Amino acid sequence: MPLSETLTPRSPGSALETPSHVTWHQIFKEAIRDCHQLCQELDLPARLAEETSSSTEDFPLFVPRPYLRRIRRGDPRDPLLLQVWPRREEQAPFPGGSADPVGDGAASLRPGLIHKYPGRALIVATGTCAVHCRYCFRRQFPYGSVPRTLEQWRPALNDIAADTSLREIILSGGDPLTLRDGLLAGLGEELASIPHVQMLRVHTRVPIMIPQRVTSELLDWLGGSRLRTVMVLHANHARELDDEVGSALARLSRAGVMLLNQAVLLREINDSVSALRDLSLRLVDLGVVPYYLHQLDRIHGAAHFEVDIGRGRQLVEELRARLPGYAVPRYVQEIPGQSSKTLLL
Repeated sequence: MPLSETLTPRSPGSALETPSHVTWHQIFKEAIRDCHQLCQELDLPARLAEETSSSTEDFPLFVPRPYLRRIRRGDPRDPLLLQVWPRREEQAPFPGGSADPVGDGAASLRPGLIHKYPGRALIVATGTCAVHCRYCFRRQFPYGSVPRTLEQWRPALNDIAADTSLREIILSGGDPLTLRDGLLAGLGEELASIPHVQMLRVHTRVPIMIPQRVTSELLDWLGGSRLRTVMVLHANHARELDDEVGSALARLSRAGVMLLNQAVLLREINDSVSALRDLSLRLVDLGVVPYYLHQLDRIHGAAHFEVDIGRGRQLVEELRARLPGYAVPRYVQEIPGQSSKTLLL
């Protein structure tokens, strides 16, 4: 059975509220994929959509409705909107930019299996995401080469079984939680059958984008595995963490999942002390550790998001003066070829 299944789009409804009986599969299908429709639903000038055509040719718009509801209507500079809106600036050159800014290609043992750091390896489980973040460092990743069935994953699983130094396996993507529960559980069982693998880490933005994805089936396989499970979330702004998201994260915590957050420092989105402080405090309130604040990975098309490292250091220093140590994320950069993330402060 394939690890990734195509979900057929259908026309979204006009209401912004998500009825309680609507499943995460339906929400995924009804995500906004058209800039004109997004402008209409958010009361934005129609001219904005006309300026985006070339920016969506290779990396389409994709915004799920639970996230859409958190965006301020009529505000083209809303920090949540700017994360998903395909601006003209994506066509600008990015000096020093790359199609693979973190060195995934050089660290690939085989398609979909990446080994950069001692003791852990990363599986690119799917190319599908629950949102298209415009600064995504894997927006040009060759997802077509990624295995799509358990049988196709067998060589990678054999590699993991043969390398007894690997204690932790990371599921990433795309976003692994866009896969169905049964498919995820099958891959999880394969990993749990390898004696030296002790930790399973899931990198995901789905509980932030579509909190309805945190189903009882998902909690069963996360909480029922012999592997110690860590979930690394991705929220960049406090307003992404509404009450629906809070409830979903509480269910994950009760299932025994350790919750961490990694944010990206982004111009006009969270490059202020107040924005970063509010994000950290909201995460702590929800039982999530503010783990990393990443310097932007220099992917082509994302130059307009970059914040100077000197400014980033200043912001984190100010956070240190205002927050307890456990609420201050580590400011890091991923440099290809290094044995770990590089601390910038």
